[in-house]
Amino acid sequence: MNVLVADEARRILFLSQTYEGSAHDKRIADEEAIVFGSEFGKTVELLQDLGFQGYAPEGAVVIQPVKKPRGKSLTDAQKQSNRELSRARVVIEHAIGGVKTWRIVKEQIRSWCHALRDRVMYLACGLHNFRLQCREILSNVVDEEVQRILIPVG
Repeated sequence: MNVLVADEARRILFLSQTYEGSAHDKRIADEEAIVFGSEFGKTVELLQDLGFQGYAPEGAVVIQPVKKPRGKSLTDAQKQSNRELSRARVVIEHAIGGVKTWRIVKEQIRSWCHALRDRVMYLACGLHNFRLQCREILSNVVDEEVQRILIPVG
């Protein structure tokens, strides 16, 4: 299990080391001591799911869904807020899915070398980021080529 941080473009920005077995997300995040600084005057907004309940790193504004109180229901405003957060978190889930396109990440690694697991996940995240970068470059090249064909210069 890893903790993964992605941005709006689905790029992987941070990957924790691999933890065996069932490790709680918050415990992993606490042990990794992720630092969110306000770089260049920007405020970092951290969208986190309920698995990180109580995790509030320094230098980040934590945005988390509202839990339903026991025996009560959420207000319409709270439900709408949760829906909006869910839409934003879909991007992060797509980033995780993009990493898992590399089948080796989904399969059990039967190696005596435990550091291999970290390397495999690290490489899969790098390949995911590289694929996104190539996709962006190729779309720009295709757009330029289509414009060149459709709008003859002359």
